[in-house]
Amino acid sequence: MLRLLVALLFLSFPIQAQELNCSVIINAEQTGQSNLQVFRTLKTELTEFMNNTTWTDLNVKQQEKIDCSLVIIVSNIDSDYFTASVQVQSSRPVFNTTYNTPIFNFNDKQFNFRYTEFQPLNYNPNSFDSNLISVLAFYAYTIIGLDAASYELNGGEPYFQEALRIVNTAQQQVTEGWSPQSGTQTRFRLNNDLLSPNFRTFSDIMYAYHRNGLDYMADNPREAKQGVAATLELFNQLYASRPNNFLTRVFFDTKAEEIANMFSGGPQVNVSSLVSVLNKVAPTKFSFWQQIKL
Repeated sequence: MLRLLVALLFLSFPIQAQELNCSVIINAEQTGQSNLQVFRTLKTELTEFMNNTTWTDLNVKQQEKIDCSLVIIVSNIDSDYFTASVQVQSSRPVFNTTYNTPIFNFNDKQFNFRYTEFQPLNYNPNSFDSNLISVLAFYAYTIIGLDAASYELNGGEPYFQEALRIVNTAQQQVTEGWSPQSGTQTRFRLNNDLLSPNFRTFSDIMYAYHRNGLDYMADNPREAKQGVAATLELFNQLYASRPNNFLTRVFFDTKAEEIANMFSGGPQVNVSSLVSVLNKVAPTKFSFWQQIKL
C-alpha cells in the first residue's frame, strides 16, 4: 500500500530529473581584455561541460532538465591563470503554474583557475584534474542535490555526497575554498553543512517550503501561504542552536524577494509571527520584510 501511495504521488507531481540546462556568462571587463578569443572559447567549453556531462544515471528528457546559470567575473588574467568569482543560480518549476522558483543563489569569490584554450574538460570523480573542473562539478552536484531536496525529503543527500567526494579530492591541492581554513562562506562549509546532522531542519524546510507550500499555491493559495509561513518559522530552531548559520544565509539570499512578493499580495494570512521570525533570523533582508503586509 505504501509503495502504491508513493507511486501515485510521483505521478501527480512529476519529479524534476537530475540533469542540467546551464547557461554560462563570462564577464571579463575588469581585465581590460574582454575581447580576447579565449573568453569566448571558455564560455563555449564550460557550457558544453555542464550540459553534456552525464552527472547521474537517470534518463532525462529535455524538458526535465534543471535550469541553472553560471556568471563568471574574471578580474585578472595572467598567462593561463584566471582570477575570478562565480555567481551560481538554479531554479525549478512550481506545479501547475508557469512560475519558476529560485532554488540556489550563491556567490563564490574563491574561484581562481588555470585554463588553456581548447584544453579538454572531462570530469573524473577519482582525481583532481584542475580547479576549474572540480569547482564546476561541485556546483553541478550541489544544484542537483538542492533540486532533489525540494521534491523529496532528504532527496539531495546522494548528490551532496558526490560533492563531498570532490571536496575531499580537491583538499589535496593548495587551492582556496576547499578546506576549513578557507573561511566561513566556502564550498567546504556549504557542503559540510548540507550533510551535517546538525542541519537536518534545513532539509525539512527545503522540502516543506516547496512541496507542501509552493506546489499547492495554484490550488489553494491561502493554505499554501499558511504552509510556507509555518515552514519558515522552523528557522527559529536553527537560530536557537546556531545563530547566523551559513545555510540560513544562503536560503534567504535565494528566497528573500520571493517571500516578500508572496506575502505582499494575494489572500492575506496571519504573518505577524512570521515577520518577527524573519527579522530575527535574516536581519540583513529587513528591506524585504518591510514589504510584507501584516
